[in-house]
Amino acid sequence: MNLLIYPTYFPSISHFVALSQADRIIFEIEDNFQKQTNRNRTYIYSPNGIQLLNIPIKHSNNSHQKTKDIQLETQFDWQKQHFKSLEAAYRSSPFFEYFEDDIRPIFEKKYNFLLDLNFDTFDFISKSMRIKLDYETTTEYFHEVDKKVFLDFRYLANGKKDNSQFEHYPQVFEEKEGFLNNLSILDLLFNEGKFAFDYLKNQTLIIE
Repeated sequence: MNLLIYPTYFPSISHFVALSQADRIIFEIEDNFQKQTNRNRTYIYSPNGIQLLNIPIKHSNNSHQKTKDIQLETQFDWQKQHFKSLEAAYRSSPFFEYFEDDIRPIFEKKYNFLLDLNFDTFDFISKSMRIKLDYETTTEYFHEVDKKVFLDFRYLANGKKDNSQFEHYPQVFEEKEGFLNNLSILDLLFNEGKFAFDYLKNQTLIIE
């Protein structure tokens, strides 16, 4: 299938279910930035339950600023905070230490633009799962998509519209809080390791 989707920050499991089953991936980068979406946030399973990791961005007077032009706010050490949160959440998971040296540079590199960061998180996940996911990017915004040609999964960037339900896999704190569905792909990677891709291939998505 040909897939149209937004690049997001350490994408949700639903994102990677779609990506792992696509024949052709096109990332939409000509959209206008929307607040409170997964473009600049992700959700993990912390010792206290679900936790939001949010990336601060520089605000602009332009209400129609494109996502590809969004710059990160450098006055806050959000990278250090996010990595500490990941350590607290996944240090005792089966595969955190295995991937730790590979993921750490993302939290040490200085990024100016959100899109560069999101593509790096995508590349990290792809390499960690040992899968090759080639992609293209749009050169114009598509308001309407020919469903005979593309499946439009851009809605997945808005977590409130993503009602995907997936099969259970072991999570670090599930004895305390129960199974939490469709978190960041990092939750699956740190808990399932090399088996994560097999898990993704066996899941189904709701197509709007």
